[in-house]
Amino acid sequence: ADPRFTWNGHLLRELSQQSELGRYCLPIVHGFIECQSCTINNKSFDYILVSRRSVYRAGTRFYVRGIDTEGQVANFVETEQIVQYEGNKCSYVQVRGSIPLFWTQRPNLQYKPKFKMNTSSHIEVFKRHFDDLVYNYGDQVLINLINHTGGEGQLEKAFSQSVTNTQNPKIRYEYFDFHHECRKMRWDRLSLLTDRLGEDVKRFGYFAISKDGNVLSQQEGVFRTNCIDCLDRTNVVQGLLARIILETQLTRLGVLEASQRITDMKTFISKFNNIWADNADAVSKQYAGTGALKTDFTRQGKRTKMGLVMDGWNSLIRYFKNNFGDGFRQDAIDLILGNYTVEENEGISRPSPLQAERDWKFYAVPVIFVIAMGMCLISILLPDESWSEQFMYILFWGTASVVSLAVIYIYGSEFVDQPKLVHTHARVNGAVMYDTPKTA
Repeated sequence: ADPRFTWNGHLLRELSQQSELGRYCLPIVHGFIECQSCTINNKSFDYILVSRRSVYRAGTRFYVRGIDTEGQVANFVETEQIVQYEGNKCSYVQVRGSIPLFWTQRPNLQYKPKFKMNTSSHIEVFKRHFDDLVYNYGDQVLINLINHTGGEGQLEKAFSQSVTNTQNPKIRYEYFDFHHECRKMRWDRLSLLTDRLGEDVKRFGYFAISKDGNVLSQQEGVFRTNCIDCLDRTNVVQGLLARIILETQLTRLGVLEASQRITDMKTFISKFNNIWADNADAVSKQYAGTGALKTDFTRQGKRTKMGLVMDGWNSLIRYFKNNFGDGFRQDAIDLILGNYTVEENEGISRPSPLQAERDWKFYAVPVIFVIAMGMCLISILLPDESWSEQFMYILFWGTASVVSLAVIYIYGSEFVDQPKLVHTHARVNGAVMYDTPKTA
């Protein structure tokens, strides 16, 4: 099994080293898999989609961003599309991964925490990351879908400049401001991107092997797609590229006629869209805690009002999970992957990091806010004989509510669920330190 995607590799390490127990070791992949039997033109074939999440720099949305000192990026997922027809097989691989720079976006109760970036020493690990990708997958086209303004704009400029500085002929940078280009529900404008990628699609090709075991073609490179989270916008673009390649594969296998288009096969394209939307939801839940956004486009080929409502609901759930649940989830991931090693006497003769107590502000200020808000509402709803006295009560408790809420907002990072094992928040002289796995 590929160690990059074996999530129980640490747990199996001792067992796998014993030859008599090796056959009982079952590698576990974290990601998504779907196998469907499909029919087009009365010809049955198998369509398989597999996503494998990397064990390196694994974690949750806000606590694991960017690249580490080993050249591994957050939310790296390899997605493979497989088609089988009469013993012949075709495969097509795409990858996604966080922007390969040193940057963080720690949760602090704000809906969109500010990006913090340190570009002073990232160039070597940037090169290492892409050397590794080229070694494993061949040539790279880097599709960057983030905004050109604000914090995302700064990341885009740094990413673009880093690609230029590396002068690697095996990688090409393709920038597409997804939100700007597709604003006002103009999702048809995604064709601008696919048109620009047309030559690369032909150049990379796909893997094909006959039923006799003869390799007919190889995939010469991959598209590496990213947005900020490598989820919602990335899912849409990867699905579009997969559909373009699938049409070519099915035509080669003789399932589709040369004059036919896969989009005309309504029954199959509905199944295809739903498989990719399910993949998007699974990958998103593993990283961000909720299903993906924009899946109405993936499922139906267009944006809908109900899809916008569901996006709003998922965004709200993400906010609460990312701020109040991801610290514990991050610690669990680090324990399973062996990024943190528990000593035998930990929690007995020496304290465990998981036993760390919260500061008193964590408990006191929210209690003050709840009491003050409750008293303010009571003062408003229950009339008093003296209007001026009621007004003073409302003013006092209202002020207490606002002040306590402001304290919570200002010191937001103190109130979120922080990891306690590996991905702790460290600062040296105002510079952000990028966490790497450590041993207790």
